[in-house]
Amino acid sequence: MNNSTSLLQLVCCTLLVFLLPVALCSRVVFPTDANLIDQTCKQTPNYALCVSSLKSDPRSSTADVSGLGVILVDIVKAKSTDTLNKINTLLKQRPGDQALKSCARFYDTVVEALVPEAQQGFSLGNPKFAEQGMNDAAGEAKTCEDGFSGKSPLTDNNKAVHDIAAVAAAIARTLL
Repeated sequence: MNNSTSLLQLVCCTLLVFLLPVALCSRVVFPTDANLIDQTCKQTPNYALCVSSLKSDPRSSTADVSGLGVILVDIVKAKSTDTLNKINTLLKQRPGDQALKSCARFYDTVVEALVPEAQQGFSLGNPKFAEQGMNDAAGEAKTCEDGFSGKSPLTDNNKAVHDIAAVAAAIARTLL
């Protein structure tokens, strides 16, 4: 019994001695912070938005490219939820506004279907679904904006969702 315990301790210590330096050095050999963000964002339609969005999230310092995509999808979800809340507030003031009602349906689709599709696409290693979900989210924001015959009260929100979704889709495309 004592020999097997000693042998187990020896094996554990040996593994620790060999694996710890590899784990620590991998951070140097495979940088996952500013350099990865820079290289990844160069492949998107809006470099500045991509970099600022990713650097604002502490998860990006340890994320791989797929993880960066997940972060951007989370931002799309937050911005879409904010937009949906604004739409619901506006609908209380203008309950008959058909353009707002349509936008509510579009943003429900983004939050309830397209964001989860993209999250799963990134998380399960199927970036085509992530790309499609984010392209569709960008399309929903544009369709919402185009639904107003005059000035839209959601222009800034729609642009924000459209632009960050397009960046997320471009990152998914790099994984194909």
